[in-house]
Amino acid sequence: MSQLHLPGAETVVKTGRTYAVDLIERIVWTFLGAAGAVALAAGPADMLSVSFWEGVGTAGLAAVVTLVKGIAARLIGPKNSASTAPSV
Repeated sequence: MSQLHLPGAETVVKTGRTYAVDLIERIVWTFLGAAGAVALAAGPADMLSVSFWEGVGTAGLAAVVTLVKGIAARLIGPKNSASTAPSV
């Protein structure tokens, strides 16, 4: 069987730096997603009433959960991945 070549595909070398970058990216996107969801729910959707700082605090808590999950994934799963999936 011949080897499959995908143009533009890169092999990811898993290192401690790769893990840190992956985890930081997950934390930032979790914060932004949670902040956006809270802002939408509190603003135009009018589903809840929170101040700006309560919304930022809620998003920060979501980011902390992502951080703890990423650290736990490093302890439980592959050492250089912020995912608990064994193939990542």
